[in-house]
Amino acid sequence: MTLAISAALLVTGAVYLMQRRELIRVILGFVLLGHAVNLILMAAGGTSGRTAPFGTFETTEGVADPLPQAFVLTAIVIAFSITIYLLTLAIVGQRDDDTTTGDEGDDEPTRIREDTPPTEVIR
Repeated sequence: MTLAISAALLVTGAVYLMQRRELIRVILGFVLLGHAVNLILMAAGGTSGRTAPFGTFETTEGVADPLPQAFVLTAIVIAFSITIYLLTLAIVGQRDDDTTTGDEGDDEPTRIREDTPPTEVIR
């Protein structure tokens, strides 16, 4: 029950953050959603009635299922890489674009001559 409540709270916080306009809040919402999915995957493996992690030679009853654990480990790696990618996009997207050419502070609009090809622009 505790895993379900924790996952529900994380999903609620993630949805709340993802509805905002700021990119950092959306990224934080994505991180929260990733944690919620990891909790749900771990809960799918069953949390009650487990014994030693590797079992004994006589019986393997109550041994934890390794598949959900492998899924969670893979999900952690994927969520981390996507989070780093999104943070990089957020940082690069906030920088000023320094690709302008010509004189700085030139407020004169650019004219295009009618007899020139569309790629040539003259001032």
